[in-house]
Amino acid sequence: MRAFGRSTKTMFAAAVLVAIAGASTAWAQAQGEWKAPPEAKATKNPEKGIGDAKKVIEQNCVPCHGTSHKGDGPAAAALPTKPADWTSDKVQKESDGEIFWKISNGRGPMPPWKHLPDKQRWEIVNYIRSLKK
Repeated sequence: MRAFGRSTKTMFAAAVLVAIAGASTAWAQAQGEWKAPPEAKATKNPEKGIGDAKKVIEQNCVPCHGTSHKGDGPAAAALPTKPADWTSDKVQKESDGEIFWKISNGRGPMPPWKHLPDKQRWEIVNYIRSLKK
């Protein structure tokens, strides 16, 4: 049996996300602005580098957040709310702890990524920081 290629996996992930988005449209719209709880703001980032964050992002985040990280991935058009633009002032002004909390907990079509080790999630935060305009 032939293994699926990267583009097949990306398209499959996009299709799954579109299905999830359809099921969560009303819920996501009723939620309003997405804010992390106040205690998340003060959580300090223990990591300094990005490690393999780029690889993790390419495998998990690009279908929605896109290769430009502006929330313009192939699945974004079908989502009830546009994925975050990681390069925006809004995201860049959030604390590391707030971004980490959002990655960890997810909301609506954004899945929770708690299954990733803390170190990887903090490295994703650092990668997002590297995108500052």
